[in-house]
Amino acid sequence: MMYPFMTLNDDTEITHSEMYPDGTVQVCIETPVDGGFHDATCWLPEYRWENNGYSYLEMQFLEHFVAKHEDLFMKYAQDGGITCADYF
Repeated sequence: MMYPFMTLNDDTEITHSEMYPDGTVQVCIETPVDGGFHDATCWLPEYRWENNGYSYLEMQFLEHFVAKHEDLFMKYAQDGGITCADYF
């Protein structure tokens, strides 16, 4: 199952999986473009990336974003996604 994490102002959707038995978490990023989507997947905690369409600079931003939020991805992957209780 994939859980929503954030939507950026350019409609880029960021989602993550539950934590798999081997301790990995899949982070998926998808941006709508004319005629389809650009997408990338990062496997945490090893930071293994698959890129389909993003430029070098876009990937640098995405890599920084995921690294900066790794603790949240790992936490929410164990907790079943973000819940209302996370805000109160």
